[in-house]
Amino acid sequence: MKITIGRSDKADFPELFLENIDVKIDSGAYTSSIHCTNIKEVVINGETLLQFTVLDAEHSLYRPKKFTYKDYTSKEVKSSNGVSETRFMIYSKIVIFNTTYPIYLTLSERKNMKYPVLLGRKFLNNKFVIDTVKKELSYKLKNINR
Repeated sequence: MKITIGRSDKADFPELFLENIDVKIDSGAYTSSIHCTNIKEVVINGETLLQFTVLDAEHSLYRPKKFTYKDYTSKEVKSSNGVSETRFMIYSKIVIFNTTYPIYLTLSERKNMKYPVLLGRKFLNNKFVIDTVKKELSYKLKNINR
């Protein structure tokens, strides 16, 4: 049975040490993305790694967190304005509706966007049905269960 999700919510990303991050539900986007800066490949001890800074929200203030990933890939992504670009993509976990799911996140600078995370249809497919009138259904459920 599919879970009803609203047009926006809050989710946790435990592997990135992020809690209650604002997410936008976007069935028009194929992939999910997270706001990152300073995205670059670096060579450490002869091994190519991906470094990036991800921002996390706490009381509407953002604190940067720097990560280094060994397992990553890149993907061609077409933005909403039709321009294609190559983005790095990581595998992580998301906790939403008190359930942990695997998720692939492309790293994108979303500083001008209201939501630091966008959940696309590859993640949403076969798990959720979207009700655009509602919002923060998972977050409300999380707070009820505390």
